Amino acid sequence: MRAIGFRANGGFEVLEELDLPEPLPAAGQVAVRVAFAGVNFAEIQHRRGEFGAPDGPGGVDVPGLEVAGAVSALGAGVHGLEVGEPVAAYLTGFGGYAEVVTADTRFVRSLRTGAGEADPAEAAGLPCVFPTAFGVLKDAGRLREGEDVLIHSAAGGVGFAAAQLARELGAGRVYGTVGSVEKIPYAAELGYDEVFLRDGFAERLAEVTGGRGVDLVLDPVGGPIREQSMTVLAPFGRVVAYGDLGRHDQWTASVWDLWKGNRTIAGFNIGDLARRSPERIGGYLSDSLQLLVAGRIRSGVTQILPLAEAAKAHHLLETGTGRGKILLSLT
Repeated sequence: MRAIGFRANGGFEVLEELDLPEPLPAAGQVAVRVAFAGVNFAEIQHRRGEFGAPDGPGGVDVPGLEVAGAVSALGAGVHGLEVGEPVAAYLTGFGGYAEVVTADTRFVRSLRTGAGEADPAEAAGLPCVFPTAFGVLKDAGRLREGEDVLIHSAAGGVGFAAAQLARELGAGRVYGTVGSVEKIPYAAELGYDEVFLRDGFAERLAEVTGGRGVDLVLDPVGGPIREQSMTVLAPFGRVVAYGDLGRHDQWTASVWDLWKGNRTIAGFNIGDLARRSPERIGGYLSDSLQLLVAGRIRSGVTQILPLAEAAKAHHLLETGTGRGKILLSLT
């Protein structure tokens, strides 16, 4: 089968086209013939070596955390899915940049919902990003109706998802930040009340909120942005850390500042959640597909590239020159 993978960690140039044997599903798994694979920042971290050196079969790792396609084989003990059924899947062990991948059925959901059938080209953008957005808002962020939210990296995949889901969950005003002026018009179309440049966001937010700040900040950037985010919290506000796009040194919050300022900092990691509470991810994927088919959310897919252009997709995401959700097509 065709696949894109890497034999050594490094820049996007280490990605190469491969011919690999098709994987067979183990007990509790299905094999999925992939139509579209989502591209996520964690796959860049995977390629760069932040999760370790390649240790797949033959010393090759295949990136890819989310796919949509059709079930091509069932492992032992699998019920509720059938060969040929259209599905979306979150992949705990990567592997999505390939014609066939195996997936744990706890993270696989049919595209056939009570409201209709989801388009696989839209559904492929959901399995990693939307459960993450649900998790940072509901689980780690404890969002309550009427609360105001600030979302950093507002034009990215999770930012796009979180802006929509915050509305679904009853948020009050939803603000966003972006890294460049060019991204402001695009982000402004995503449903934010206001979008600011990330540089100087604290001052602008203070102006528009009359100094109150916000109840919840979602931060995948880290470093100085995370530290500044603590200063824009309303009483009992929360910052949720769920990434490190800026590749900053570790920042340590002061317990004294948290205590004296009625502030909270929380974390969200989908990999840990998949290990310890997998049912949440499957449930959030089901909810997301229902909302998608009902027309209440959009997946945010802005670009679909052929599998052979995976390096270009990584370059766009890594340099911040892309926007929205990028998919790889295997059809």
